[in-house]
Amino acid sequence: MDREALNAFLDRAFPQVAGQIRVEDVGESLTARLIVAPQHLRPGGTVSGPSIFALADVAIYLAILSRIGEVALAVTTNASIDFMRKPDAGRDLLADCRILKLGKVLAVGECLIRSEGGVDPVARCSMTYSIPPKRP
Repeated sequence: MDREALNAFLDRAFPQVAGQIRVEDVGESLTARLIVAPQHLRPGGTVSGPSIFALADVAIYLAILSRIGEVALAVTTNASIDFMRKPDAGRDLLADCRILKLGKVLAVGECLIRSEGGVDPVARCSMTYSIPPKRP
């Protein structure tokens, strides 16, 4: 699936993040953007952990779909996230994702998340997804 198809799928299947998370680029890796808004912030003026986790989860999921096509029922089965530094509240977050393993049943991906314009990652995440069997 290309960038346009992934964004259309996201809008259709996950309206709860429509307009908040967008695919920026798809190739060997996938880059997704969290458009940071007041609802993503926590006291102290930083992006909340749940918002960062949501970006990672959606971005890796979309990276997998970019390879296998539209499989709405692929689900997260394992997740690990390291919060490394405070993200900038006034900047969007970018998740750069790559797929480490793509099997018939499981897919493993990882992403580095950084504030737009920044170099150092604010978080690192790895996730495993279960891919449902194809139905005849």
